[in-house]
Amino acid sequence: MNSTLVLAFALGVRHGTDPDHLTAIDGLCRLRPRPTNGLLFAIGHGAVVTLLAAGIGHVIAGRLAFLGPWMLILIGAVNLWKVIRPSSPPAAGARPIVGQPFLLGMILAAGFETASQLSALILADQTNPWLFGVSFSGGMALVDGLDGYLAASTLNLAARGESNARAASRLLGILVVLFAFGLGGAELIGYEINQFALPLGLALFAIVISIR
Repeated sequence: MNSTLVLAFALGVRHGTDPDHLTAIDGLCRLRPRPTNGLLFAIGHGAVVTLLAAGIGHVIAGRLAFLGPWMLILIGAVNLWKVIRPSSPPAAGARPIVGQPFLLGMILAAGFETASQLSALILADQTNPWLFGVSFSGGMALVDGLDGYLAASTLNLAARGESNARAASRLLGILVVLFAFGLGGAELIGYEINQFALPLGLALFAIVISIR
């Protein structure tokens, strides 16, 4: 493995902490609490980045780009409804309300060109783009997969009636609403948040770990 692929993996880990990733995964877990949500999200997201690195993904990205911020706002709206009108948390096998995590990952890859993703695409021409995409996706899957597992396990505990887990689930829902509306709204009005992406993402990830 050459140094570029190692750097691709590191950029994938960094990209996995972006707040739009964690918000989407945690929001989806409140609607469909499966431990594989984060992993499937990362695979879908990585597939688009890999196609972009190979120079053949711009048609897909161009058609899906406008959906990214609206998907976050939709996730925020559904989570807000569940915070205001709480009900029994869905079981792990419940049907999703917002699309499958794989598709959601693809949409956000097209709709949010963050600094870490752009950095990865700039480096992709220095090695095999397919191997680069796999390395990048592997780093992203490490973080997003763990986040999805932690969020889903908390919600599944809440579904079994654990009082502490129910309180944690409500807190997670409030955070998802704030981040989803904030990130989606910022993208729609063209406000640049890359300078805040790393601290926001790390803070949200630390909160999810602490909640669990």
